[in-house]
Amino acid sequence: MPAQPSKTFRVGIIGCGTIFFSSHAYPLHKLENVEVRAVCDNKPQAVQAAASLFNCDGYDDYRQLLKRTDIDVVHVLTPHYLHAPMVIDAANTGRHVLVEKPMSITIQDAHAMLEAAKQNRVTLGVISQNRYNPASIAIKEALSNGSLGKILGQRITIPGTKPMEYYRNSDWRGTWDKEGGSLVIDQAVHILDLARWFVDDDLASVQATIANRDHPEIETEDTSEGLIIYRNGVRSVFLATNNFTYNAPSVVETQCEKGIALLEFDRAVITYSSGQEVITVNDPTTTLDEADFKAFIGRDIGQVAFETLKVWGVVFAPILWKVTKGTWGVTHFKQISNFYSSLEKGIQPEINGEAAIKTQELVSAIYQSAREGRTITF
Repeated sequence: MPAQPSKTFRVGIIGCGTIFFSSHAYPLHKLENVEVRAVCDNKPQAVQAAASLFNCDGYDDYRQLLKRTDIDVVHVLTPHYLHAPMVIDAANTGRHVLVEKPMSITIQDAHAMLEAAKQNRVTLGVISQNRYNPASIAIKEALSNGSLGKILGQRITIPGTKPMEYYRNSDWRGTWDKEGGSLVIDQAVHILDLARWFVDDDLASVQATIANRDHPEIETEDTSEGLIIYRNGVRSVFLATNNFTYNAPSVVETQCEKGIALLEFDRAVITYSSGQEVITVNDPTTTLDEADFKAFIGRDIGQVAFETLKVWGVVFAPILWKVTKGTWGVTHFKQISNFYSSLEKGIQPEINGEAAIKTQELVSAIYQSAREGRTITF
């Protein structure tokens, strides 16, 4: 007998900005069990481009999208401060939700999101795509299988850059009430998530500082450092900045009893005390084919997207026409695929709300420690 067709999930997209065009549209186009029915954005040019891409309906108010009866799953790809209310509203209408990082701008909002998903018996997934990079997986497996022995300590360095243009053309970046911070919650969160995932233990304490060294036009931080201590005794030190001259490779070095696991940019080097060395490098072509991507986006849509993103101060819009090997990888495809295959099987995705809130807890503790000038204990 022929195989039974899999369930088709009807999808609504809230937010048609950078992350939609660069990281969500292509996976949704490729997945056989997904059909995009509607998109929403408050910028007409963006919603028109997104609706044309999927030949679907477009809205300027997400509440209108949620009134539809033919939506099973909602992707929330909006500015940080909108994540919690939009996720909760979607969950309250019985929709599964996949939301971009950060989960929210406060730990209280994150718990409210979890509660809404639980009460409405829907699935909540949170994007942490770097966990699907081959380099990240290689280190996680080596730490988990015991070959490196007990973790002793960890260092994290995140030397990046963010020009003022990045903030000047945005009505929400660089603000406490809308972005929830800047460097820590928007850029460093990627690497902090991986580092915490590697240690895989609950937090014992966080002591941190933040500062604005060279971005006088924003309210929020461009520098942060601190000490994270886990209940198993692992001490993780970190330093992050947006004041370097370019986005240099971020590093997570995890020292263990039997060797060192070094994650640098898109490369993992695991060096055992015996002298054995294992190197893994991310290969973006495993999840995204450049020619196929170009054919899907199309020059007309790509140009509209490029101009739209340019207006918003996005300086890396050419990503639409090039497969990159950036720090953040191109592994949205893998995580989005896992989310939908998990829905189909009736199980939780690998990175659900319960998993994601642990990183939100860390980010919130960094800000609280800096704000109150004390060590936050758990």
